[in-house]
Amino acid sequence: MTRQRRFLAALVGFVLVAASLIPGQAYGPLAGRRPAVPAGHVAGSSAARPVGFAHAWPQAMERSRPIRIGVMAALSGVGAASGTDMINGWKLYWQQHGASIDGHPVQMFYEDDAGDPNTALTKARLLVTGHHVDMLAGNLFASTGLAVAEYVKGSGTPYFIPVASADNLTQRERIPNVVRIAGWSSSQTTHVLGLWAAQQHYKTVVTIAQDYAFGWESTGGFVQTFTQHGGKVIEQMWHPIGTADFGSYMARIQSDHPDLVFTEETGADSVRLVSQWNSFGLKNTIPLVGQEPLLDQSLLRTMSPAAALGLISAGHYCDGRNNKDTQAFVRLYEKAQGQIPSYYAAAMYTAAEWLATAMTQLHGNVTNRSLFLKTVKGITVPHTPFGPEKLDPYGNPVLNVYIRKVEKGAGGKLWNVPIKTYPQVSQFYPYNPAQYLKQPVYSRSFQGIGHHP
Repeated sequence: MTRQRRFLAALVGFVLVAASLIPGQAYGPLAGRRPAVPAGHVAGSSAARPVGFAHAWPQAMERSRPIRIGVMAALSGVGAASGTDMINGWKLYWQQHGASIDGHPVQMFYEDDAGDPNTALTKARLLVTGHHVDMLAGNLFASTGLAVAEYVKGSGTPYFIPVASADNLTQRERIPNVVRIAGWSSSQTTHVLGLWAAQQHYKTVVTIAQDYAFGWESTGGFVQTFTQHGGKVIEQMWHPIGTADFGSYMARIQSDHPDLVFTEETGADSVRLVSQWNSFGLKNTIPLVGQEPLLDQSLLRTMSPAAALGLISAGHYCDGRNNKDTQAFVRLYEKAQGQIPSYYAAAMYTAAEWLATAMTQLHGNVTNRSLFLKTVKGITVPHTPFGPEKLDPYGNPVLNVYIRKVEKGAGGKLWNVPIKTYPQVSQFYPYNPAQYLKQPVYSRSFQGIGHHP
């Protein structure tokens, strides 16, 4: 072989070996195979072919740079059922649409926050500093959301909260890089419920709720509008998360003789309260209305029809809503999981769609955080399982609120059916935002009674 032929053969061999190393290219022995991804992650790749080897490596690397998302939920503890639904809804979107945005593989890093603020903070730090995620999404409880929000305030990491609903995250203490896509604020639905209860001519109420931010804010939203329209609060009761026996509270309610009882409960507390409400004989004696999670599908599916049928709650998601977008999602999730989807699943599915839309507009480039956040905030999502949604200037969705009643659906499964719809409700409904923000956030000591912003 001549020196020239040997040189050409060596050059061809070098080019073939080098080309086989370029991510996403159909050359060499790994042609047609995706790169290995660590267990528990989701990834995909479809980088374009290089044009000219001299520029192919940096261009291909830039085009196929992974988008890394840290996802947190309560997968253990009192919120495990709801947290599991969160992850199921999130994964379902990417399974249906593919885990790649314009050639950028999307990688997921999942962490269990156990429903505990300290654990959530530790896991958020791990995701940001250990896994170098581009953004965070998730968390179930208001307390965990507040802890993570305070952390990203310093790190600047975009943080998206489809479930954690603490009012001040998008009100008095809002943070530019914290956005509540597909979510809600705690009092957003209960402002509506308090107004509705007054319109039904209930005059007196007793409230019972979990003793933390979500309980205080949910209850405050209800009693502020209820009392503004002529209602009176007889007694307010607060109990620890994880209460097993509600007997003493039931006895106090019986002695108070209210026209109505309002409750906020989450997780296993919801199931226990509804069951004991029925077993104490109160279901057919005093009307009970609740905040959205009380009768959410993640818990409703474990309740007995005798205890749950006919109960009323307010929510921004209504699984029994006769709407093509809602029912298409219900069918899709039922096929995948064998269950009617909860609000938690719908929220994370919608959040994934919201983020994918923004990332697609940016061709998968999320490194410019300010541009990415601006793009996310500018999106309107007209077709979601919830109804149409858009963000207000404070980063919280404007959305439909449904007064819902538990009924039997197809196959005898329990679900929530709307009996009244309040369209496009903001987190300040029915108040002027500037005046509303002058009052304190709802707490044990401030419930909005006597304040009319």
